[in-house]
Amino acid sequence: MLTVNADGKIMVRRCLVTLRPFRIFVLGIGFFTLCFLMTSLGGQFSAKRLGDSPFTIRTEVMGALESRGVLRRMSDMLELLMKRMDILARLENSTDFHKGDEARFPLDRFQPAAGLMERIQAIAQNVSDIAIKVDQILRNSLMSAKMGDGRRDQCEVPRDPKYPDCAGKVEWMRARWTSDPCYAFFGVDGTECSFLIYLSEVEWFCPPLPWRNQTAAAPSPPPPPRAQAAFRSDLARLLELVGTGKESLSFMKKRIRHLAQQWLRAARRLEQKLKGRQRDQKHILVHIGFLTEESGDVFSPRVLKGGPLGEMVQWADILAALFLLGHSLRVTVSLKELQSNLGVPPGRGNCPLTNPLPFDLIYTDYHGLQQMKQHMGLSFKKYRCRVRVIDTFGTEPAYNHEEYATLRGFRTNWGYWNLHPSQFMTMFPHTPDNSFMGFVSEELNKTERQLIKSNKVGSMAVVYGKEASIWKPQGKERFLAILNKYMEIHGTVYYETQRPPEVPAFVKNHGLLPQHEFQQLLRKAKLFIGFGFPYEGPAPLEAIANGCVFLQARFNPPHSSLNHEFFRGKPTSREVSSQHPYAEDFIGKPHVWTVDYNNSEEFEAAIKAIMRTQVDPYLPYEYTCEGMLERIHAYIQHQDFCTTTSPPPPPRTKSPAMQSPPSVLALSPNATHLVWSPSARRDPRAWPPVDSLQVWVSETRHACTETCRRRGLVCEPTFFRFLNKKEVFLQLSITCDSTEYEMNHLYPAVAENVHECYLQKEPLLFSCAGHNSKYRRLCPCRDYREGQVALCRDCV
Repeated sequence: MLTVNADGKIMVRRCLVTLRPFRIFVLGIGFFTLCFLMTSLGGQFSAKRLGDSPFTIRTEVMGALESRGVLRRMSDMLELLMKRMDILARLENSTDFHKGDEARFPLDRFQPAAGLMERIQAIAQNVSDIAIKVDQILRNSLMSAKMGDGRRDQCEVPRDPKYPDCAGKVEWMRARWTSDPCYAFFGVDGTECSFLIYLSEVEWFCPPLPWRNQTAAAPSPPPPPRAQAAFRSDLARLLELVGTGKESLSFMKKRIRHLAQQWLRAARRLEQKLKGRQRDQKHILVHIGFLTEESGDVFSPRVLKGGPLGEMVQWADILAALFLLGHSLRVTVSLKELQSNLGVPPGRGNCPLTNPLPFDLIYTDYHGLQQMKQHMGLSFKKYRCRVRVIDTFGTEPAYNHEEYATLRGFRTNWGYWNLHPSQFMTMFPHTPDNSFMGFVSEELNKTERQLIKSNKVGSMAVVYGKEASIWKPQGKERFLAILNKYMEIHGTVYYETQRPPEVPAFVKNHGLLPQHEFQQLLRKAKLFIGFGFPYEGPAPLEAIANGCVFLQARFNPPHSSLNHEFFRGKPTSREVSSQHPYAEDFIGKPHVWTVDYNNSEEFEAAIKAIMRTQVDPYLPYEYTCEGMLERIHAYIQHQDFCTTTSPPPPPRTKSPAMQSPPSVLALSPNATHLVWSPSARRDPRAWPPVDSLQVWVSETRHACTETCRRRGLVCEPTFFRFLNKKEVFLQLSITCDSTEYEMNHLYPAVAENVHECYLQKEPLLFSCAGHNSKYRRLCPCRDYREGQVALCRDCV
């Protein structure tokens, strides 16, 4: 038996230990080389795809010169490895410990080394070939870049009267182009040509450069037919869209689940009412700005602690309505999601979006509106007509118009957006200048209504409000003592460990109740009483829908931004005469009683009368699921704020031969107001239909809102354009010694004592709100459907 030299054993062991990791190393080098080439060459080709910005190629090319050196070093390293393997092979051939058939370590154990050498040689050759090809590509790119440099150095700012802002914008770019990375993202590199290319092709302040590749605009094919919206019959997908991670989102999903069957029944009824009418499916983004971390999200932590839930109630109902109507939804509650969905370029928000806006409509709030303005650049101005702003208390035109608000003292932290006033959508129909969005309350079936009537406790009252602060004295002891004489008082005030000291001992406090248990409490109670705050929440409507009488305080003088801290800074001058004006004006007795809480006799008399009064559960149609679906359907189908309308014509002197076209308005048979003339042409696309128009003249100190309401009508700001003519004053027998066009939210109007008439110069200032002791206003009124004040009788 042959023995093996000890040195041979050691050498073999070293070879075995060395070769295995070496194989892994070589495979790793090959994989790295492949990845590197894909990245490097992909970058070159992508640079070529960005052919609309030749100056970006130079940046990519400079980086690629370094990668060419890396390829060469890699090739050299592989050649060195091949030489060392060759030495190892010669060393193996010079030893005799592996010769003979009886060797303990036969040669076939080392055969893979030869194959490995061949692979290394092949890799080295491939890398060398690729390096040569890359070098050729880079040379060609450098030649193209140099040619671009030559053109770029020759750019001059064009003097084109069609682009008067071009020179100023170029000057700004010279000084500030590094202030936002988004400019570099679009190819700006500090040269004149890069400024001009950006300002002509990304923005629109400069004319296109003649040497740029301007392909002839071929007639674009007609857009494909839009998908049709179909009513949905399942809300499961919506619950997925809403998402998770916040208590506020959990609350909204619970509400959607709770009302699911009512929503589905309402959708079926509306579908039958529309009789198969064609509806385009809209792509809609819903961005709930107040729930984003960037806005503070003060609501989510307070959901379980008695915080305000009205906004989340409304958003949950908006989502359900939009989804059931069959539209395509995207829901975001973070700034990052918003930027991704809009296509915001990287940077600080000074550049336009990278692509056309993919959404037909965007529903958001004031927080979301501000976030969009900060990150959309010039695209915000272009696309803001697609925005709908959920605005609890409303925004009047005088506060919305930036220039006018600044000049006349109406500027607040929440106004001056220059939107069409109807783009603001409110929780209650406080002013017709805004669109009434609303929310829903739970409907009762016949059995539930009978059960509630039989189980009512005639001497039980529930106090409106979940926060202990509303119980602080401020004169409440007197009327609470009176109420306690006649009724057992219940509260739902939040507390963690001990009873809130602000709640009197004779009040039975249940703590914060889940919505279902709160509903059960309302179904027992006779009275739901408000302490003056919170204003205009959903709870009073829920109480009335569950058979309660709502008792609230009358404010004298009315609360407004002029005399009350809560309304200060809000973009409205509305005067609130009670805690819940909608309940007072649109529902009233016997369901709603509004009294002076400072008058003990009036308050006690109201309590006695309420205890004697029998009421049935009542819910206005506009706050049912069907009513909200019907309203939102009408808005989506008919409201279009992106179609430009021509401003009112400036005053001009007419020659005697010139005659005005016949008026579209005519005096009513009783000669008290104007109506649409039977002989005037009607635009079938006009919405609301012009047949519903009535023109009335207000009294001094009366807004058009009040003027129309006194006649059983509602003010319709869309119709102001038909009134804004001198001929209308003549038709109403109003004498005008002079007629002026001015910006004023009260115009058109007449100062009768001096016979001066005024017409509106700025369409965004047409307003149903506002009054003055000097003016009588021309007011456009219309009819409305019973229980649906937002829509006229023929509006659906």
